[in-house]
Amino acid sequence: MLTDVLPYLACPHCGGGLTASRTAVRCATGHGFDVARQGYVNLLSGRASVGGDSADMVASRAAFLDAGHYAPIARAVAGAAGDAGGCVADVGAGTGHHLAAVLDAVPDRVGLALEISKPALRRAARAHPHIGAVGCDVWGTLPVRTGTISVALNVFAPRNPAELGRILAPDGVLVVVSPTTEHLAGLVADLGLLTVPPDKAQHIAGQLAPGLRPSTQDTCEFELALSHGDVLSLVGMGPSAWHVGLDTVRERVAVLPEPVRTTASVVVTAFRRA
Repeated sequence: MLTDVLPYLACPHCGGGLTASRTAVRCATGHGFDVARQGYVNLLSGRASVGGDSADMVASRAAFLDAGHYAPIARAVAGAAGDAGGCVADVGAGTGHHLAAVLDAVPDRVGLALEISKPALRRAARAHPHIGAVGCDVWGTLPVRTGTISVALNVFAPRNPAELGRILAPDGVLVVVSPTTEHLAGLVADLGLLTVPPDKAQHIAGQLAPGLRPSTQDTCEFELALSHGDVLSLVGMGPSAWHVGLDTVRERVAVLPEPVRTTASVVVTAFRRA
């Protein structure tokens, strides 16, 4: 709920604290933001740099994740997050799926889902009783108080190193999930999807240095057996849907043997202050 995360939020215009009524969130200087009927609040201070995922992409992501295909990744993220209480902020939260898993692991936490896509925000606001969903541009200044976040998550999402470092508490941890070159390798070749650079993990570490350094790093790798519908959801929830085009993907998926077997392979890295 939004009331759970209000102590961690800041007005995007003046940086002041926020309080809530039934239908709006306000700061002491009078800046007000309406709460959507789905339960999220939009704290954009201006025009967003990106539009975010479409309703179709979000629906594909929800279908794939809710089916449990990436459950090992959710468990790995929860493990890397540790057992600290306080607020967990998922920057680029999507539907709130991984954030909900982290909250389930430690019941006294609250979760802040930061996301630009309205269709994703609608789902994130309902993903867990202790999630507050907030619309913002993850490439800009986040509407979050400095040094207040115990755990920050960045799962297959854009990274804003300066803001991730700013919001993190002195003893906080940032958990980043990124694909390896082996992630969905068979599908990538068969369907002509976007490939992963071989130095992806090193590039991320370089982005976050020198303020944040890796403290733990584990590879999460497991086999997937997917129906054709699952494959279409998997492709439809990511940027490859734009790169290849869904009509082309459908044609290529239709000739694959079913179930479609592939390997999920990601690196889960916990970063702490240098």
